[in-house]
Amino acid sequence: MVNIETCVPIKKGCDMGIKTSLVFSALVWGCSGLALAQNAAAPQDYPRRPITMVIPAAAGGGTDVVGRVLADELGKRLGQPVVVDNKSGASGMLGANAVARAAPDGYTVLVSYSTPVFYAHHMFSKVPYDIRKDFEFITQIAATSLVLMVNANVPVKNMKEFMAWAQQNKGKINYGSYGTGSPGHLMSAYLSDSRKLEMTHVAYKSEAPHIQDLSAGVVSWGMGTLAAAQPQIKAERLRPLAILGPRRLADLPDVPTMAEAGFPDPEFKTIAWFTMLAPAGTPKPILARLEKEAVQIIHSTAMKARLQVFGLEGVEGGAAQFRKDFEASNPIIDKLVKISGAKQD
Repeated sequence: MVNIETCVPIKKGCDMGIKTSLVFSALVWGCSGLALAQNAAAPQDYPRRPITMVIPAAAGGGTDVVGRVLADELGKRLGQPVVVDNKSGASGMLGANAVARAAPDGYTVLVSYSTPVFYAHHMFSKVPYDIRKDFEFITQIAATSLVLMVNANVPVKNMKEFMAWAQQNKGKINYGSYGTGSPGHLMSAYLSDSRKLEMTHVAYKSEAPHIQDLSAGVVSWGMGTLAAAQPQIKAERLRPLAILGPRRLADLPDVPTMAEAGFPDPEFKTIAWFTMLAPAGTPKPILARLEKEAVQIIHSTAMKARLQVFGLEGVEGGAAQFRKDFEASNPIIDKLVKISGAKQD
């Protein structure tokens, strides 16, 4: 009897234990499922507050123009303001590093010109970030061919006259660029070095002050984007002589490419990209949302029309193409840096 009576409560206790265990397990799995569902839904709720778009250049330059156009359209699609924060300096590395160190939550992105993304690690021995490790690639936004321009008071109207003037004033001419290591700097240096013109480089923090001083005659010539230079070209303070790219620009149909002007060097066909990146570790669903919206924007008729006004060309877009072009450009840029002698310690 004793054994039977003692066994009965044990059995009941076991049943209760099993039931309790099952209920607990159900609660755990239910909570886990709810958490997973909430996590899966989180990107759909993104963004819940304004996004900061860091532009590593001063207001008014080509990168700033492109970034603000994208910020405006992106804000409309995401339903939250995209606020531009200009952080220029150190050839764009100051702004890029700020994004690399930002929280990877999708609320800070970088829209940059080529130097801090494609060129910096070739140019400088100490770069405060690693593009491959510290960033997530989102998309390229647009490509631009640079314009070789002279101050309107320089007595030349084409590249033949430019070369004659440069030879006559060897060692006396200075040229500006929108930062050490920028495409404009490297190709200007290459022109000077390869033709033995002995010109002096003057670096600016970004394109806006470069174009301002070029228009004022502080520097005699330089290369820049049509986006930044167009107002000064229309005002006849700057005179465009050649296009550094594969084809003429629609807004400057009478200005030849460097190849057409007698400079077939492949170094003069370099195209500069505007790109969008986020801090490494940004959730993949958020990256996918930003990529999707940005690519749709750059493929829109309205965006293409706005870019064309500034002499910019549309791109295929997307993270995969961005990374492919990044890797393919590395050996070319490395060669150009060595040829130009622009390597900085």
